[in-house]
Amino acid sequence: MRIASLVPSATEMLFALGLGDRVVAVTHECHHPPAARRLPHLTRTVIPAGLDAGGIDAEVKRLTGEGRALYELDEELLREVEPDLVVTQAVCEVCAVSYDDVLAVARRLPRGPRVLSLDPSTLADVLADLVTLAAAAGAAEAGRELRAELEERLAAVDGAVDGAPRPAVACLEWLDPPYAAGHWVPEMVARAGGCDVAGSDGGRSVETTWRALRRLSPRIAVVMPCGYEAEEAAREAALHRVELEGVASEVHAVDAAASFSRPGPRLVEGVELLAHLFHPERVGRPGSIAHAPVSAPGG
Repeated sequence: MRIASLVPSATEMLFALGLGDRVVAVTHECHHPPAARRLPHLTRTVIPAGLDAGGIDAEVKRLTGEGRALYELDEELLREVEPDLVVTQAVCEVCAVSYDDVLAVARRLPRGPRVLSLDPSTLADVLADLVTLAAAAGAAEAGRELRAELEERLAAVDGAVDGAPRPAVACLEWLDPPYAAGHWVPEMVARAGGCDVAGSDGGRSVETTWRALRRLSPRIAVVMPCGYEAEEAAREAALHRVELEGVASEVHAVDAAASFSRPGPRLVEGVELLAHLFHPERVGRPGSIAHAPVSAPGG
């Protein structure tokens, strides 16, 4: 089977399932694992390079307000790679090619590939999608095995933080303007032994204000700008350090691209990291994910 992935999280899933050799093309944002970077790119963004966070937010709002897509799909290349399965998503118009555009293009392809949309809202949905994707690729058992492995790791975190006091936490998906992270992030916070006071469990990320965040009185703020790696997140946090320290006494910047904004297997690493940040005396720091302390109590 030949598979085209139009979502970075799906690309990660496919490689984690041992199906990397079946992936024939990916998006321009598929950076993990390294082998995915060498595959042909089916997409490009229409957002100009060089914009700061505020500029990106303004451009996204302008384009979506005009009903325009944020990504373009290379139909000619998709035709050339001849996929049997195209994996996409419809949960977030900011994260991938329009689902309707993908369906329209797929109908014009000679092979008539199946289009599979993965649209998780919770951590449980993400784990279920592993099984769904594996089955669609003809590797159902691999999906069940990977899901069981990830659930075992989550259970270990559950046991480690059981009975510990739960700190109030605000997870920020963007800083200019601030957005409270939704979807699977509040569930990740809960599994890690915290209490998300800003986000909506399973709901969309929502724009907020620094004043509103201060009223929630979180002890910990976790900066996770959508699609940013830890160093980029730390730079954004530094630009808004005064606002962040007015919100919480402890601030951390994390690798959102790896383990928070993309609903793939590495979300479990994100839970493990959060558990360490909330309860360092109970949970060791996972070595596979980067984070940067921005400020700490008394710091």
